[in-house]
Amino acid sequence: MEKMNGAESLVRTLLDGKVDVCFANPGTSEMQFVAALDRIPGMRCVLGLFEGVVTGAADGYARMTDRPASTLLHLAPGLGNGLANLHNAKRAQVPVVNIVGEHRQGHKVTDSPLTGDIEGVARTMSDWVKTSTSADDIAADAAEAIREARQLPGRIATLVLPADTAWTEARPSGPLNFEPPAPTLPADALFDAAIRALKSGERTILVLGGRALREESLSLAGQIAQRTKASLIAPYGVGRLQRGVGRVDIERIPSPVDAGVATFKDARYVILVGAKPPTPMFGYPGKPDYLVGSDTEMIPLARAGDDLHETLRELAARVDALGEKPVLVPETELAPPEGRLTAEAVLRAVSATMPRNAIIVDESITAGRMFFPFSRAAQPHDYLQLTGGSLGCGIPVSTGAAIACPDRKVINLEGDGSSLYTIQGLWTQARERLDVLTIIFANRGYQVLKGELRAVGATTWGERAERMLSIVDPEISWVKLAEGMGVEAATANTTEELMRLLRHALSRRGPFVIEACVDR
Repeated sequence: MEKMNGAESLVRTLLDGKVDVCFANPGTSEMQFVAALDRIPGMRCVLGLFEGVVTGAADGYARMTDRPASTLLHLAPGLGNGLANLHNAKRAQVPVVNIVGEHRQGHKVTDSPLTGDIEGVARTMSDWVKTSTSADDIAADAAEAIREARQLPGRIATLVLPADTAWTEARPSGPLNFEPPAPTLPADALFDAAIRALKSGERTILVLGGRALREESLSLAGQIAQRTKASLIAPYGVGRLQRGVGRVDIERIPSPVDAGVATFKDARYVILVGAKPPTPMFGYPGKPDYLVGSDTEMIPLARAGDDLHETLRELAARVDALGEKPVLVPETELAPPEGRLTAEAVLRAVSATMPRNAIIVDESITAGRMFFPFSRAAQPHDYLQLTGGSLGCGIPVSTGAAIACPDRKVINLEGDGSSLYTIQGLWTQARERLDVLTIIFANRGYQVLKGELRAVGATTWGERAERMLSIVDPEISWVKLAEGMGVEAATANTTEELMRLLRHALSRRGPFVIEACVDR
């Protein structure tokens, strides 16, 4: 039997568990792992220049494959840099095997500069955390991490590897188990409650989350809606939703709290299928903490970790809906925009020109709120949205999605302020030659925060507050930033220029950035 150290044991175990992509920003404590990745074929290694790019790319990859990628992060500070997008990944309910290096076990007593509580940091954004203490344990620990990550709906599993466990010789492991527990169906009592609601004749809303938003599951939900006249709705921040022409249409809970409350105002029943009770993004003065009022009965039919597709199939069977023809989005000609270049014009242009099976990553925040209705009748596409509210996911998630689906065009709708959190991800797109079109809504400010000021009652503000919400003085050139990272880019100041650049970007492969100078 060939000798191997702990790092090599880890790589072999990851590959055996079908984890064959590693997004990495390594440091000294991870060098044995880096060397092992070089010696053992089969792992695609993708370098990110900032840890938030690494964790966000793992999120995007998992959203499109339903399989975990590995990360590789450096000690507590490196993990800390990646936490924001681990938060988004956790909210997207995706699997990630998060590998973090640690000092040699005997070295921690010295309290050297990079020493930190890695497990404590990891627990804030992880579902499972473990530190390997021996090279011989690494294979079993890594298999457990993969198994934990793959539990439905998807979990963040963080494995901490002290440097000495990586360079020490490891004994061969016994048989490893990578399979998570089989998903379950809801109890009969919950089905009975849902059936009672659907057959009541009163207004009933099905709130669908997680994998219930995939095309086949949506078709079952559409059959139920056709049979019972129930309404279908998705949470505001969806991890992945399959929509467009020929698919079942579904509304989305509005982001503004008053509009969200109005959505559920007249509902007698709300049935949750893989979704949590609807709540506003924040708590506002004088506003409710939940969008569903006390006069509405909420029925938690299925948890996110249940088998949502089979739950919908069983529910459809019990209300005699199987075989019903769901209402599908009809083919509609979407006219390209005319007139001055506004955020609305950009959204209409993308809706009209996106190719079939495009992947849309939406971190456009305020500028893109109208994309959802505009793109209803666009070509069939996957819609990936900012889930946890932590800015800086768009470019990394696009990067991971493009690696997961190299034959599909990825279009990232990106706010200008949010792009700056992880703009280093453009470099990774250039290095990996990824087919990503990034459209930056250059309105030169954090427009969403102006709305939040009003929402909390601060209806007027002066120069100092304004300076904290704008990104001018100096003006930022996203074209120069992109070109500096090896990505072709151009500016659109008019609708005509935008359409020309869209046609160019969509006709070629490789990364491209459009700086859309929209009205402020």
